[in-house]
Amino acid sequence: MADFFQQNLSYFLSGISVGGQYALIAIGYTMVYGILRLINFAHGDVFMCAGLMMVYFSSALPFTLSIPAVLVLTLLLGFIIERVAYKPLRSAPRMSVMISAIGVSYLLQNAALYFTGGLAKVYPEIPVLSKSIQIAGATTRVVTIITPFLTIILVVLLSLLIKHTKMGMAMRAVSRDFETSQLMGIKINKVISMTFMLGSLLAAVASFLYFTNYASVTPTSGSMPGLKAFVAAVFGGIGSIPGAVIGAFIIGICENIIKGGASIFGIPGSGWTTFSDAFTFAFLIVVLIVRPTGLFGEKSVDKV
Repeated sequence: MADFFQQNLSYFLSGISVGGQYALIAIGYTMVYGILRLINFAHGDVFMCAGLMMVYFSSALPFTLSIPAVLVLTLLLGFIIERVAYKPLRSAPRMSVMISAIGVSYLLQNAALYFTGGLAKVYPEIPVLSKSIQIAGATTRVVTIITPFLTIILVVLLSLLIKHTKMGMAMRAVSRDFETSQLMGIKINKVISMTFMLGSLLAAVASFLYFTNYASVTPTSGSMPGLKAFVAAVFGGIGSIPGAVIGAFIIGICENIIKGGASIFGIPGSGWTTFSDAFTFAFLIVVLIVRPTGLFGEKSVDKV
């Protein structure tokens, strides 16, 4: 048993690390849905834009300036997207808002295509995070160890903000009843903008962690991580932050176990890696059949 654990430790560590990165992206999905009942399909592309910003800023600025610059500009990008693409459609049919979200996603991808010329950009090595270390005979990077702890710390801070601040109380009120909150004097636009900004900020942090391991940024780099984070949010119960985090960790670990199927389960061949992405979505289908609201989702009640 000890030998089995030591041989496959790298897969489990990678799974926990990737799960933490998915969790930070998934929180953005679940927060926006909790307030607007909207799936922000451009969220994965905001994550990609943060990666590209880091590529360009690090070539001109030291890391002590480029990292804060990426955080601030990604936060600002989330604010602009909400104000330009979503605020004018506040009273429009939900389908119109969803189409707008898809349009923003393609706009960001095409803008990235224009600036990069379609070429993959090499992500810079961030000091400390990129350093390799040995754990129980397995070689991994510092980012793999830091990610789950940083994710938990950020989730705790976010929970404290939501539960113990005036803005957090407003967010909870709006998520419960949008119209009544507006009638009670809560500044809806301010709350929604703050939600988008927080989600974008967490996506920027996730980009530092993710691209340190997968050091190549393309205009479509946000598509698959964004989809998997969305799956994690739905799996955990969209609208629930703890559910999104737990769902992300489960998906990250399962995904890497599938990639290590040959050594973990003793089945020859490397074809298991091909199905790691497909497993994520197949797993979601099974979960939704058994529990349509997700692990921590609340059942909707129709009031008469």
